[in-house]
Amino acid sequence: MADEFVKGFVILSLGLLVWMTFAGWYNTPSFYDTQLVGPNPEDPGTYTMLALVVKEAAFYFGILGAVTFWALIPAGRRVRTHYAENN
Repeated sequence: MADEFVKGFVILSLGLLVWMTFAGWYNTPSFYDTQLVGPNPEDPGTYTMLALVVKEAAFYFGILGAVTFWALIPAGRRVRTHYAENN
C-alpha cells in the first residue's frame, strides 16, 4: 500500500513541477501581477503553443496519476479480494 502512495506522490510532484515551470514562463506577466494563473499568451507561436499543451497535459497527468494510485488501484484490489472471498 505504501508503494502506491509513493508512486502517486511522485507522479503528482513531477506533473505539478512541470506545470509550475511552464506556468511561470508563460503565465506570469510580471512579478507583482498575477503569477502562475495569468492568461495564456494571445498569439503564441508554434513552440509556445506546444509548451502550453505540455503544461496542461502535465497538470492532468499529475492529478489523474495521483487519483489512480491513491484511490482507483486500492479500491480495485479491495473489490477483487471481496469477490474472491465471497465466491
